[in-house]
Amino acid sequence: MTAQVFAFYLFAITCIAGGLFTVIARNPVHSVLWLILTFLSAAGLFVLLGAEFVAMLLVIVYVGAVAVLFLFVVMMLDVDFAELKAEMAKYMPLALLIGVVILMQLALAFGVWTTAEGVVMADRPDAIAGGGSHNTEALGLILYDKYFLLFQLAGLILLVAMIGAIVLTLRHRQDIKRQDILQQMYRDPGKALVMKDVKSGQGL
Repeated sequence: MTAQVFAFYLFAITCIAGGLFTVIARNPVHSVLWLILTFLSAAGLFVLLGAEFVAMLLVIVYVGAVAVLFLFVVMMLDVDFAELKAEMAKYMPLALLIGVVILMQLALAFGVWTTAEGVVMADRPDAIAGGGSHNTEALGLILYDKYFLLFQLAGLILLVAMIGAIVLTLRHRQDIKRQDILQQMYRDPGKALVMKDVKSGQGL
């Protein structure tokens, strides 16, 4: 067994185990830590495939930002996870049914996987067939040259989705004291200050 094969099995087993423990862990903090391990193992698999750019994206974006954000949110918010699990248990049969359907679809898709006619596979994982360009250069050419308009439209859709989520979740509660800048600027010092003659031994 070569070092590359050993590394593949190591990363693959770690990735599967991390994903499994992410789901079944009772402590949400432990789930986030298992998720981070899963991301790191998947990044190792991408490195073995020659896709270093995607591997660094997993480490920097998902591990360095998203997973750490999940960890801080879970640790800082006082969430009643027992109540959430009780609510989720009611939808378990439907979730299992959807999971079985997805597995059947994946089995049908990968069971009949064939290469289309006229498609030439790359000689190595980090090269485009016929061109020999590195995967990072090839990804840049595809995103910012061939599919530039679709890439920008995807970013615009994400921006609209983010604005929509902010608008839908924004609630102006009446029982919260908010800061009014104009009222503070235009206030009358004569009415804002009150002089009190406090006698010795007495409070206000």
